[in-house]
Amino acid sequence: MRNEAHELLEEKMEKTLNVLKDELNHIRAGRANPMILDRVKVNYYGSETPIKQLASISVPEPRILQIQPYDTSILKDIEKAIQIADLGINPSNDGKLIRMVIPMLTEERRKDLQKNIKKFGEDSKIAIRNERRDAIEHLKKMEKAKDITEDELTSGEKEVQKMVDECIAKIDQLVVKKSEEIMEV
Repeated sequence: MRNEAHELLEEKMEKTLNVLKDELNHIRAGRANPMILDRVKVNYYGSETPIKQLASISVPEPRILQIQPYDTSILKDIEKAIQIADLGINPSNDGKLIRMVIPMLTEERRKDLQKNIKKFGEDSKIAIRNERRDAIEHLKKMEKAKDITEDELTSGEKEVQKMVDECIAKIDQLVVKKSEEIMEV
């Protein structure tokens, strides 16, 4: 019975980690990363369609993203969608494909991004702590309902804390890794 609370906690912590990883992947680090286009939607025949469903996205050089639409008639629409997305990168259209040169980050911009990364990390830690509280409450309810003993409650709380500590260590590692990547020149 006690495992029910742990499994639920583990599932929630995994989701929190995945959200953090997704947020960190969308931060532009001065290198071309196709993931920065994941949130860009193109108006394609009246519906908002993700750019990766309409075009092939490649990285021919470390600082260049190349977008080759399957249908060249939507080049202008893709270009417009990228400009509207306000990625801080101007696309250039040569009639067949779109190139985006990722500019080098300034020191000031790197520091701003580092602050954002730390904020994402802190938000994730807060979410993990809230999940810990919920798991411990769940264990206490089980003990109150006589589903588990007081000893099982104590060991369950220790196990929950151990799981939380491991997850927070993973969050710290992700934040440090991304911060180092941002500060690379």
